[in-house]
Amino acid sequence: MIRFLTAGESHGESLIGIIEGIPANLYLDIEFINNELKRRQMGYGRSQRMAIERDEIIVLSGVNQGYTTGNPISLMIKNRGTNIELVEITRPRPGHGDLAGTLKYNQKGGRNTLERASARETAMRVALGSICKLLLKEFNINIYSHVVQIGDIRVQKSYKDISREELLKADESPIRVLDKEKEKLMIDKIERAKEEGETLGGIIEVIGMNVPLGLGSYDHWDRRLDGKIAYSIMSIPGIKGIEFGAGFDVANKLGSQVHDEIYYAEGRYYRKSNNAGGIEAGVSNGEDIILRAVMKPIPTLKKPLRTVDINTKEEVVAQFERSDVCAVPSASIVAENMLAYVLANEMLIKFGGDSMEEIIANFENYRNRLEDR
Repeated sequence: MIRFLTAGESHGESLIGIIEGIPANLYLDIEFINNELKRRQMGYGRSQRMAIERDEIIVLSGVNQGYTTGNPISLMIKNRGTNIELVEITRPRPGHGDLAGTLKYNQKGGRNTLERASARETAMRVALGSICKLLLKEFNINIYSHVVQIGDIRVQKSYKDISREELLKADESPIRVLDKEKEKLMIDKIERAKEEGETLGGIIEVIGMNVPLGLGSYDHWDRRLDGKIAYSIMSIPGIKGIEFGAGFDVANKLGSQVHDEIYYAEGRYYRKSNNAGGIEAGVSNGEDIILRAVMKPIPTLKKPLRTVDINTKEEVVAQFERSDVCAVPSASIVAENMLAYVLANEMLIKFGGDSMEEIIANFENYRNRLEDR
């Protein structure tokens, strides 16, 4: 079983991550992990801090001669964007955790909350999730994402119309969108929001391809795969909702229009549609796992909203700190890696072993058994 912890503050010296449960003899591709960190920092609408930071991991333990040892892996990412005056937050920002954190932890202001609740923490999540991606690649499981909406501008294409080759091109877009016409409209929308001191949210779509049938379980509520995925995606700062497959659209349709009919050919069961998003009864059904998540506009506004000063109790406007205008493209990379963590953990639960060789053998035995059914 895999679990991870992160530590560190937004403007502290570094971020620290520890992940345990990764089996021995997995090649830890440092270049791949650093590229994932680079992908997270890209995206039109990011703050000036992304030009300052050059996120790269430092491996502290759990790896020997390029391969995992089976011991806990610890990583460090040095922070560079620490060159601002860290004033106390006494004018809490609506939509952020400033006020709740100040009151919960009996603080003088929201600075300590801001430093930990900041999305900067997700850089380490991406680094640790990248290790899970490397594990999944050993089983030919790959995860992709793209942006489907910024503000009120939405791409009409969905997972039904997009090939793997197209998904690979998402990083070529400054906003990770696969429609060039909508890309220009979205960029213009972000520019207008920036000029007006506003921020923008949006929707991302994440696709897990070649996920084997049988991950997750309906035995107990906390073993359902869609529940675990929803938990992990909803833990990303700013994410306010999630749907799988056809999602909320199923409310408008009859059962006969929603459920994916089952076929059999060439030794396997399959569906011609994927309204379930690859999960039925909390178990992966062998189809691609499809999810979409909505991200709210960032709470830090150059045109601040009204709030209350914690010290004087007077009505004031909220404080401003260096922030993004739109971080939806970045959130899609974080979501990829959180999905990777859940899927890698489920792979070890089902095919568990102490080394990659043992897990691969267990997986092959299972796949052979399915082919006999």
